[in-house]
Amino acid sequence: MHQVERAIFDLRRGLPVLLLAGESRVLVQAVEGAAQAAVSRLDELAGTTPALVLSRHRLAALGVEPATRAARLPLPAEEVTARLGALAYGAAPVAGLGQARLEACRAALQPAEVADLAALALMRRALLVPSALVARVAEARRDEVAAAVADGTLLAVEAEQAARCLEGAAGMLRRVSEARIPLADADDCRFILFREPDGMREHVAVVIGDPALESAVPLRLHSACLTGDLFGSLRCDCGEQLRKAVAEIEALGGGVLLYLAQEGRGIGLANKLRAYTLQDSGLDTLDADQILGFGEDERRYGVAVDMLDALGIRRVQLMTNNPLKMAALTEGGIEVVERQALYGTLNDHNHRYLSAKADRAGHLLDEVFRARR
Repeated sequence: MHQVERAIFDLRRGLPVLLLAGESRVLVQAVEGAAQAAVSRLDELAGTTPALVLSRHRLAALGVEPATRAARLPLPAEEVTARLGALAYGAAPVAGLGQARLEACRAALQPAEVADLAALALMRRALLVPSALVARVAEARRDEVAAAVADGTLLAVEAEQAARCLEGAAGMLRRVSEARIPLADADDCRFILFREPDGMREHVAVVIGDPALESAVPLRLHSACLTGDLFGSLRCDCGEQLRKAVAEIEALGGGVLLYLAQEGRGIGLANKLRAYTLQDSGLDTLDADQILGFGEDERRYGVAVDMLDALGIRRVQLMTNNPLKMAALTEGGIEVVERQALYGTLNDHNHRYLSAKADRAGHLLDEVFRARR
């Protein structure tokens, strides 16, 4: 998988990578930050005009129904960069393209192929906007592309391997380091850092006190939230939930808080800030993520199961309002003996956010809204 890992870093740096899909050779470039010079280089190297691959969520936002699978949109050469942003993640594509052009784009969509799906998987893993520029390498350019791979200026990756990059590597999480760190609400704490196999993510298990592993261990799965956890943002209740969880676990005699690198429900900080800007225009949190091309929750909890396995924990008392977390742990072989609600404070800034989580994502927040009335 080391080639896939290198591909992720190249894409984040704005470089193209080559996907090998059977006899096909496909150059891939991130849409995010794609300047004219970079796109022109892609066109020149491939010998074909790039197309735009869009996720099924972005297609639904563009009015393509039913959008059950990603698709590829051929782009006229003169529009490769001029209207790329409007198509890939613009909040108002009609304003950026015009109704007639938008309808023409919908009609021109082609089914996504293996390399296209692999390109989207790489973008998600790299925490980039989940759209991609792809260019099939023309027969006349294959030797030139092969030479670029041979001299190290272009990285080649098997498309099937790239498509699996979101799956992780079960059981291969590495326990890297640990230290005792007293907290304001829990004096006896041990922080244990785990690193994913590709080095892209690091997660922390905060072991509070000396939990009895033979019993149901109090547990909180907490997704990192820089704005809420560190700065006390009022747009969410994350920071308040974090501190309440630590205090509650301490009060229960000890347990574990898993601090997971899953900012913005798995879309990353850059995209979360983009989604916040879209929310300022009136969208709720789920619709804003869809405009960018994401699903309503991009998190995967296999890493949490692996961390619990490493700690020898098989039975938990889970602090959550999210049924998906309960289901994910159960599916991973962790027995959820009991669920304990964990509420933050409702305010004028996070009301719409929490309403969307309750009404559209099934979070169990009835008590929060009853307390407000």
